[in-house]
Amino acid sequence: MPRHAPELECSAEDKASLVAITKSRIEEARAVERARIILACVDGKETQQVARELGVSIPTVTKWRRRFALWGLRGLGDQARSGKPVRYDTAFRNRVLALLEETPPPGMSHWDGPAVAEKLDASIHAVWRVLRREGIYLQRRRSWCVSTDKEFAPKAADVVGLYLNPPLNAVVLSVDEKPSIQAIERSSGYVETDSGKVVRGLKSTYKRHGTLNLFAALESALARLRRSSRSSRSGRISAASWSACWPINRKTPRSMSSWITTHRTNGTTTGWRSSKGESSFISRRLRPVG
Repeated sequence: MPRHAPELECSAEDKASLVAITKSRIEEARAVERARIILACVDGKETQQVARELGVSIPTVTKWRRRFALWGLRGLGDQARSGKPVRYDTAFRNRVLALLEETPPPGMSHWDGPAVAEKLDASIHAVWRVLRREGIYLQRRRSWCVSTDKEFAPKAADVVGLYLNPPLNAVVLSVDEKPSIQAIERSSGYVETDSGKVVRGLKSTYKRHGTLNLFAALESALARLRRSSRSSRSGRISAASWSACWPINRKTPRSMSSWITTHRTNGTTTGWRSSKGESSFISRRLRPVG
């Protein structure tokens, strides 16, 4: 006598879930296939008939039929797998970071992605992933200035304090200067290169109209800019830059005080004493006028 598979039991709730899986458009194809196998078996079809109608092998039908009988819907899921062994792990990250501390190859001023990948015998894409996660950009150059003034910290705190906690009935001004701007007259236009690209070009000859000095004062509370320009540089930067503040100072009532903060790049400005050529901040209180 031919062997018949035992009848597969399925609750109404599980059957409704299987039907929903077969009609879903977002479920995986393998999940839909397994649900169709179980529904066909629940309808009383033989294993060979189910395999023939769904285009799968008989062992596949037998496998999922048995797993559903043992664990229900939970048995239709895949078991945990180890997956592909991890090749680029934490040890690889440490190797990349350690290599960047070493001297680059001869003829190179710094490491780049291909050189690191070649040295470590790894994928260049794996190297770039490590560098991106660590926020390292091998081609980026950054620079910063470090003040040599021993009193820089209290001076900076004095200036920043004027903005964070200004005095009562006070006007805080931020002043900067741009001296010796060359006033150059030069012809410009658009030209077409040999490659067909249109770029903007400047003539190599130009006419000089001397230099200009720009001074500006910003009212921090009102975000109002006061500016002043001169055709010749003054011997004392304070006289030129602070002159931009006098229109504001004249309009300030005597009951209010005016504070000015500026940045100096030479030793000519009066205020805090420092060596020539040092960058420092200056905070000065203006005298009421009138």
